[in-house]
Amino acid sequence: MKAVIMAGGFGTRLRPLSCTIPKPMVYVANKPMMEHIINLLRNHGVVDLVVLLYFQPETIKSYFGDGSRFGVKIQYIEAQEDYGTAGAVKNAQSLLDDRFLVISADVLTDIDIKAACDFHQGKKAKVTMVLARMENPLSYGVVITQEDGRISRFLEKPTWGEVFSDTVNTGIYILEPEVLEEIPGKQSFDFSKNLFPHMLSTDQRLLGFVTSDYWRDVGNLEEYFQAHQDILEGRVRVDIGGNLLHREHARLWVGKNAKVGKKVEFKGTVIIGDNAHIGSHCFVSNSVIGDNVQIEEDVNLDRSVIWKDTSIGKRSILTEAIVANNAKVEEETVIFENAIISENCYLEKGAKIKANVRVWPGKRVEAGSILSSSLVWGERWNRELFTDAKVMGVGNLELTPEFAVKLGAAYGAMLGKGSTVVTSRDAGSNSRMISRALICGLLSAGVNVNDLRTLPIPVVRYELKSGKEQGGIHTRRSPLDPKQTDIVFFNGGGQDLPTSKTKSVERLFFREDFRRASPEETGQLNFPQRVIESYREDFLKTIDSEQIRKAQFKVVVDYSNGGACEIFPSIIGALGCEVISLNAYPDPKKLSRSDEELSRSIQQLSSIVKSVNADVGFLFDPGAEKLSVVDEEGQFIEPDLLLLIVTSFFLGSTRARKIAVPVVASMGVERIAADYGVKVIRVRNDHLAMMDALSSSKVDFVGGTKGGFIFPGFQLGADAMFNVAKILELLSNSTFGGTAPPKKSLAHLRKELDQFHMVKQTVTCSWGKKGQVMRELLKHTQDCKRELIDGVRVLNCDSWVLVMPDRRKASFHIFAEATKEGEAERLVEKYASKVNQWQR
Repeated sequence: MKAVIMAGGFGTRLRPLSCTIPKPMVYVANKPMMEHIINLLRNHGVVDLVVLLYFQPETIKSYFGDGSRFGVKIQYIEAQEDYGTAGAVKNAQSLLDDRFLVISADVLTDIDIKAACDFHQGKKAKVTMVLARMENPLSYGVVITQEDGRISRFLEKPTWGEVFSDTVNTGIYILEPEVLEEIPGKQSFDFSKNLFPHMLSTDQRLLGFVTSDYWRDVGNLEEYFQAHQDILEGRVRVDIGGNLLHREHARLWVGKNAKVGKKVEFKGTVIIGDNAHIGSHCFVSNSVIGDNVQIEEDVNLDRSVIWKDTSIGKRSILTEAIVANNAKVEEETVIFENAIISENCYLEKGAKIKANVRVWPGKRVEAGSILSSSLVWGERWNRELFTDAKVMGVGNLELTPEFAVKLGAAYGAMLGKGSTVVTSRDAGSNSRMISRALICGLLSAGVNVNDLRTLPIPVVRYELKSGKEQGGIHTRRSPLDPKQTDIVFFNGGGQDLPTSKTKSVERLFFREDFRRASPEETGQLNFPQRVIESYREDFLKTIDSEQIRKAQFKVVVDYSNGGACEIFPSIIGALGCEVISLNAYPDPKKLSRSDEELSRSIQQLSSIVKSVNADVGFLFDPGAEKLSVVDEEGQFIEPDLLLLIVTSFFLGSTRARKIAVPVVASMGVERIAADYGVKVIRVRNDHLAMMDALSSSKVDFVGGTKGGFIFPGFQLGADAMFNVAKILELLSNSTFGGTAPPKKSLAHLRKELDQFHMVKQTVTCSWGKKGQVMRELLKHTQDCKRELIDGVRVLNCDSWVLVMPDRRKASFHIFAEATKEGEAERLVEKYASKVNQWQR
């Protein structure tokens, strides 16, 4: 007799364990589920197998091959479409010319196949369903049989009001080949929903064989965990493999070359895979340890399942946890009940994964973090999508096209049907893919899209400034991490999307209760013309071009292979500057830079500025929002110092009343402003707060600490191209009206203002302790002069210190500045010690 193994399942309910492998390949007791089925069939003399494949067929075929390694013969049938359970078997009709058995690859059972076959043959059945008794039958097909075994009633997945029996369909069938003639070809047809009701209605011999043997549908994570406990407690007979050793209070199934350290305590049944290592002084109870797993000293492993090639650090505790392949769990990590750690995850030292949390593939949980909600593809801590106005994640892993379509639809639903959104992206292929997916989602919500294609963020802001569109999206590779993709959202008018609206998008995204457009309401996709020309014209109207031309600057510009190289050359050419251009062509491979690569770029810029006697050197970030500047002596100007220099130039040549800077900016800003009678407003350390200051606080200038500035009159946000022109204008005209004192160069001001010492440090703090630390910090500083803008900033006469929680990571940032060398270091060390102390 042949057997047909149904191995086409996606395993959706087993995610995240089945994210990257088909459900039949999920490990149970160190073997793929399907291997246990093959062993069961072989042990009953069924060795001629037909395996039906659909999802990720190559993974299954590469593992099982022709079956000879497992003592069977395997033929494979691959379906191109999902034809249902019966329709899938119909595809194999040419191989099934005699009685055959159908069984799923994703169940755990030790049923007596011979007894079922004898029943089928003795009753002369056309189909025999193998049935089992279940305490909770709601997830299965409920069956009533007559005394002779004939099925009289059948209902697939009933409600409690429809439960008329505790006898359920196991999905194991014995069929005569003529039954296949009643299954239509190449269309969806299911055993439970179609074939069996048809056989009942036509009074065919459909019988049920009730087994008392073990059977469990490993259909979800709870069943998966329980299946392992049933194996370890001996409720089901499976081929475990390895040598059986008896210890006091324990039975050990030990694989080849496994090693166990001194004074390891075992309890219950433990399965240890090949080449596994368990360090000294560990406690292991009722657990499965995969091949090549490395467990260090003093680990407590209780009722847990560890897949292969994983490492567990010293003094870690795992209770009823599941850890998949190739995960790295550092020392002193705690994983609580029913938590799932997927393959290729990295849990740093001291992380705590709370009960029922799922960590999806490739995630990194930082040192000391307490993860209390699932960290899945496309999700962030506590189900927060947005960090400020950005959604960030690993390209095509966390930020997939499917995710982007849904995000675009949620954003479009928030804006409303008939709205218009501007989109743009960098030149990267992943950004193009994600941007197109976002556009599809927007269109599906009835939102029109004006796609600017490969134009940088400043041009998007400029286009939105006209008020014709209600929002914008820019997709880019992160400038800091080549694997990460950023999706940046804008409000109508060009500002970063405010928190109130990001929360609205999040609610729609997670609830999925937003309305889709009807076919005739689907949005329109447009490609606006003359956007660059309009940007250039308005740009030059806002700058004193004649004054810059008179100065005849020699300038070195490094475009960083970003979007500015398609726009800025014609602008700076109109300003009459002699320009030496570097990296002035788009290159998708160079849109992200490490700190080392940025340092090398700055060194190159510095060298060229000196060698050609240039007046100044500028380096754009790839997104054309931030600047790095080298003065005429070839010295790189640190961003904090650049803020002081630009502020000095601006206040020296402009009538200003108020300016705004982030809370982390140097106290030198207040000292410069005091010389001109200008008020300084401190704002949160993010771009949205800087933009809000310009629009709502009516300030005359906003200075950033990361090379971004907002000058009034042209843009609402940082625009590195406009900032270059504005700095050249300030250099050419550093006075306001009348006769002026001698002009000061960049190098002169750098030396004059370089009198403040700033130190920064990051301290790890778990998410669960952040509130406690902030409470203690407020208590500690209650009698001090302080600002509560973004964290706590404590002010002294010639120094200040800021303690600020990180919004995305399990840490605090401590900034300190002083006029005396060493004082800033002392303040940082003092508060770093306090933050550590307040976590205890």
